[in-house]
Amino acid sequence: MRQLFVCFCLFLVLPATGAEIKINFGDFSQSRSLTNDFEPALAGGGRPGDWRIVTDEMPSAFTPFNSSNAPAMNHISVLAQLETDPTDERFPMLVYKKETFKDFTLTTRFKIVSGMVEQMAGIVFRYQNESNFYVIRVSALGHNLRFYKYVNGKFVDPATVGVDITADAWHTMTVQCQGNQINWGLDGQMAPAVTTPMTFESGKIGFWTMADSLTHFGDTTINYNPQVPMAQLLVQNAMEQEPRVLELRIYALDKTGTPRIIASNSAAEMGNAGTDAEKGAINDGSIYFGRGRGTVAVTMPLTDRNGDPVAAVRVELKSFLGETRDTALTRARMIVSRMQTQVLSSEDLLQ
Repeated sequence: MRQLFVCFCLFLVLPATGAEIKINFGDFSQSRSLTNDFEPALAGGGRPGDWRIVTDEMPSAFTPFNSSNAPAMNHISVLAQLETDPTDERFPMLVYKKETFKDFTLTTRFKIVSGMVEQMAGIVFRYQNESNFYVIRVSALGHNLRFYKYVNGKFVDPATVGVDITADAWHTMTVQCQGNQINWGLDGQMAPAVTTPMTFESGKIGFWTMADSLTHFGDTTINYNPQVPMAQLLVQNAMEQEPRVLELRIYALDKTGTPRIIASNSAAEMGNAGTDAEKGAINDGSIYFGRGRGTVAVTMPLTDRNGDPVAAVRVELKSFLGETRDTALTRARMIVSRMQTQVLSSEDLLQ
């Protein structure tokens, strides 16, 4: 029996319709901890970043920086990196952990407040870990905007453009990824696109600084194509084709041998543990039947092309007058059989 071990923080790859994430840092200052949505990381050496929500002033309406008009200022909550350790080659990051991105457009406001060694702000993307990611960063001291790959702890393939950037003022950075093409810009002015080998096809997104840079980031918007696993597409298709299906879940074993939901018609259930029925379906190929008020439920194995169980499917159906265990199994088996035509191996479910 082949087991499918799953990691619930990474679900790859089939693009669906566009989606948008708005990161409002005021939400975290009122009721939520940053750790709900973010995790700190550090590339290079030195002390970790000190990421906090602080109050700053920002124009109430974004005004071009060459404008002579002075906009009204609002006091707002922003993300700040406050640790000013001057260690060279020190890169504190705060990584958004709730989604993995491949193709996206990100826009964020930032203000470089101070720094003796460096005055920088940046965005990391297609982040794999602390030693592997892409970054676009701007330097107020160097007056440049630069793209890097950070591969196995080393910066490679730089692209640089000169920019007129000032500290202690709000600016806007834009990063757009589409396949191997990267568009990037500052304050509405786009730099020449970078075309790069697909070193990293997808990954996390986060905020970046360097050395003793004290930097603030404002509210951020990410427009992207969600990455949907095959298992979830199987559930979605079955729910559309079978009007009498009430609930449909696919389970796989995690590294402890516990069955967990990897796809469901209810997104809130993702990652929930299953029961002995799902475990038995995966380990032994067993089939389980249950009856509720006006419903029937069947749990049965989902097999690969060799007939080995790689997951369990639980189907809950509206029952009809006189329905027997055999008729319920027949209906459930038809649904699962259609799923199995698209599952050649255990890896297919998460691709």
